[in-house]
Amino acid sequence: MENGFFKNIEQKTGVRMTDIMDLVNSLQNADFRDERTVRHIIKRVAALANKPVPGHLEDQIVDSIVKDGNRLDFQTISDMLNKKR
Repeated sequence: MENGFFKNIEQKTGVRMTDIMDLVNSLQNADFRDERTVRHIIKRVAALANKPVPGHLEDQIVDSIVKDGNRLDFQTISDMLNKKR
């Protein structure tokens, strides 16, 4: 069952499960108060999703996470991306 679930995600997103798991593992010990770390993560997610993130949007996401103390979650990023379209 688990293998089929991952295959389904890969087919729908076009992203290999190993890449997603590598990203998830890198997030476990990440310091989200560090601006450079957060920018690196945003760039990785954008590359995996094959979606460019304009500089002003990256700044907004970084500010939200680092300066405002918001948690990094995909819903927050998704909401910001959808708002700017």
